[in-house]
Amino acid sequence: MVVSVRSLGLSGISGYEVTVECFLSGGLPAFDVVGLPDTAVREARERVRAAVKTCGARFPVSRITVNLAPAGQRKEGTVYDLPILLGLLTASEELPPLPEDAAFLGELSLTGALRPVAGVLPMALCAARCGIRKLYVPARNAAEATLADGVTVYPVENVAQLLAHLRGETPIPPAERWQPTGETLPMPDFSEVMGQENVKRALEIAASGGHNVLLVGSPGSGKSMLARRLPSILPDMTRQESLQTTEIYSVAGLTEPSHPLVPHHTASPVSLSGGGTVPRPGEISLAHNGILFLDELPEFDKAALETLRQPLEDGVVTITRASGSLTLPSRFMLVCAMNPCRCGWFGHPSGRCTCTDSQVQSYLRRISGPLLDRIDMHVEVPSVEYEAMRRKEQPETSQQVRSRVNAARQVQQRRYEGTGVTCNAYMTPAMIGQYCRLDAAGEKLMQGAFDRLGLTGRSHDRILRMARTIADLEGEEQILPTHLAEAIQYRSSAMLK
Repeated sequence: MVVSVRSLGLSGISGYEVTVECFLSGGLPAFDVVGLPDTAVREARERVRAAVKTCGARFPVSRITVNLAPAGQRKEGTVYDLPILLGLLTASEELPPLPEDAAFLGELSLTGALRPVAGVLPMALCAARCGIRKLYVPARNAAEATLADGVTVYPVENVAQLLAHLRGETPIPPAERWQPTGETLPMPDFSEVMGQENVKRALEIAASGGHNVLLVGSPGSGKSMLARRLPSILPDMTRQESLQTTEIYSVAGLTEPSHPLVPHHTASPVSLSGGGTVPRPGEISLAHNGILFLDELPEFDKAALETLRQPLEDGVVTITRASGSLTLPSRFMLVCAMNPCRCGWFGHPSGRCTCTDSQVQSYLRRISGPLLDRIDMHVEVPSVEYEAMRRKEQPETSQQVRSRVNAARQVQQRRYEGTGVTCNAYMTPAMIGQYCRLDAAGEKLMQGAFDRLGLTGRSHDRILRMARTIADLEGEEQILPTHLAEAIQYRSSAMLK
């Protein structure tokens, strides 16, 4: 007898339907799993055997063949434990026929309890597309699975509970759709930063338009402190952006059951871009719709830094390995911090820098020109003055800044509705021509900056995108010369010439 059980698998960060076919035949007892299973899938035989016996069911004494279709696609992980068990029990008539519109997934313990698996959200979204209406998942994955529309999710604690449900004895109540509570995670606040108003302004512009930022300053000037507070002023994600980001975190196994909806300078190229023998998301993709912060930028491995060039330009990263090629979304704000020289004190009022001019230039040349050209804003962070540290008035809070950022981002979302573009940083050349028109004074200013600073075509476009963001923050329909002048100053750092 052949029994088919619907399940799901992962290819990169996308789900696909898998049919688990179980066949019991005569002959010497054996248990074979075919369909390109990896080691974890093949080991399901022993987990299933133990779970069947511990839940009080009878393990069939037959020649067992399990096929995972499509047989030409490699199957990985422990997600197929539960459908294999159900297929065996149905084939041996321990269970009635399974519902045709139901799919099952989950890892089994030897006691029959279900353990959570990674990648449940993309699999649940795939289930909805494939016409699956009932999805049985481990209880700890249920909240995440309910984020997919059109699927009724059943949280399963153990095999005995599921068998009683399928036999019609004790129904499992469906999981309620998870809803955000409105609580925000505690984050460092901008009000804790004294002084540095110009840098705060630059970060507000960056958050409003999704622009990349490089902070350059001596030790103790507040570069890392400011960067750590940037997430507190980021605009609210749309539901689509939240789902995209959660899919990536789900595949990486980083989601929290209680809240399912969501580097350092020794990082290697693989840890940033992703990869490994079986390609998996790296820091670049985990930062999708968020921030990738690289402190002490020149200390990163050069090959690691160069992996940023494609995602900064295209919004995706492609990983090619012997096992296949994988393209992952990676639209993020790149925020970097660095010292102006090796000792860190070049340009400091104390005059304590011990580096020669050639040593300063050698240090800065660790960052390639093409990478620098892809960073919109080059912001110098000066040393904090004593008066700023001792002043009594309270600086603006992150919530006050964030309200302006949200207003500017909403203007952009309305402007680009239906185009797939979500903020000014991702404007196409055609959009720049349409939404970044300059008056005569602006054209003259732009031409002067282009010739004087030796700008590239990419720099020209990035300045216009920043000017558009500044205009949106000011509530202006047209880009004024003052907006353009402010944008130009973020591309004219003397330290980076």
